[in-house]
Amino acid sequence: MKQEKELIKNTFIIAIGKFSTQIVSFLLVSLYTAKLTTEQYGSYDLIITIITFITPFITLTLEESMFRFLIDAKTKKEEKSIITQTVVTILTTLFIACIIIFGVIKIFSINTTKLFIPYVIAVVLMALMNALVRGLGKIKLYSLSNFILSVITIVLNVVLILGTNLKVDGLLLSVIIANLVMVLFLAVKVKLKSYINIKLINKKLMKEMLVYSIPLIPHSLSWTIINLSDRVIITSVLGTSSNGIYAISNKFPTIINTVYNYFAIAWKESAAKALHEDDSNKYYNKIYTSLKNIVYSATVAVIAVVPFIFNILVNEGYKESYLYIPILVFSVYFSNMASFYGGIFSAYKKTKIIGTTTLVSAIINLAVNIILIKFIGIYAAAISTLISSIFLYIYRKNKMKEFVILKKSKDLKMTILITLVVFMSYYSNNYIFQAIALIFTFIYAIMMNPDIVKGVFRKFVKR
Repeated sequence: MKQEKELIKNTFIIAIGKFSTQIVSFLLVSLYTAKLTTEQYGSYDLIITIITFITPFITLTLEESMFRFLIDAKTKKEEKSIITQTVVTILTTLFIACIIIFGVIKIFSINTTKLFIPYVIAVVLMALMNALVRGLGKIKLYSLSNFILSVITIVLNVVLILGTNLKVDGLLLSVIIANLVMVLFLAVKVKLKSYINIKLINKKLMKEMLVYSIPLIPHSLSWTIINLSDRVIITSVLGTSSNGIYAISNKFPTIINTVYNYFAIAWKESAAKALHEDDSNKYYNKIYTSLKNIVYSATVAVIAVVPFIFNILVNEGYKESYLYIPILVFSVYFSNMASFYGGIFSAYKKTKIIGTTTLVSAIINLAVNIILIKFIGIYAAAISTLISSIFLYIYRKNKMKEFVILKKSKDLKMTILITLVVFMSYYSNNYIFQAIALIFTFIYAIMMNPDIVKGVFRKFVKR
């Protein structure tokens, strides 16, 4: 019960820091689609995806290892040892990576933005500081810093897109400035300098941390490969304009992903701590059941709501993106539930399972995409993402039986329901059917989450 309350509390704190600004960021889609052409937005999306792809190579995902090992650290000396070798290693690999990237760009005369390397530096350092703050248990500071980060980024986006001709570089520059400001802020707040002591570098501990982190590289890469392969294949076969359209389609599933990530950040810590409790299996099952109901309700709700808000948020030039949203939203449901299983694997330090399952999923995504792209266009990217997410979900679900026995779920009934809502909301082109689907979704969400509804109602009545 204590772990459950802490999980809810941490999720809520993280949500406070991120939700409001990410909603504003989502609403800025109308600004992006109005001021950037589909080609420009497609180019920006491709740059971000490429940088996301190379980041795990640079960090060796040691920031994730640092976070997990800090949870188990019992003394100040252990904390300093873990932090020192992580910071020193990542700064070294970052320096080497920047030299390699610069060389590759020059040797092959790659036409890319001058902000590519600064963006890489800013993203890597921010990931390092975020993991450090979370590992030290400073969840409120983590939430506050991400709130400030989002505000700075959003303000700079508006200023640079509306006030200058930077366009794509304006979006990149916003992220670079915001991230570097917050890296300095967090370094000062946690007194990073006091944790660095070269004498405490421990080869045995470093080996253990690398054993944990190395399998997470293919995991991180595989998720990026799924996104990158979609972008690269679409851009190569259909053009950057089509990639811009696909990027906007992904903005709507991102709503669910964003909210789920509030939970996922807190879940990694909670799952690790619960591992040492006697009733851990009962705890995992309770969270699993509640989460599944919430995520599924959110999935159906987003699909039902989009027909009413799409034309308000998205410019006419991107209207084709509407077609791919339900497929991508449904794929997010499966990937989020697979991520839940990943949190338990992380708690057991079985990161090899996380890496291999995600890698196979990425290969499936790539193969399906290549096979279908010439026949069904952008639909190939959406369908390949859905198929690979379903595979990942089923694979991890079966693997989970070796560690925790989770209650059986009604996946078939849920799939039938979502198919019905998709048909009524997207392919009927009838506002009456769309309204019925929305009302039905609202009723369904209440029935699936009675405890949450009762809790909210009681608090409302008390107030």
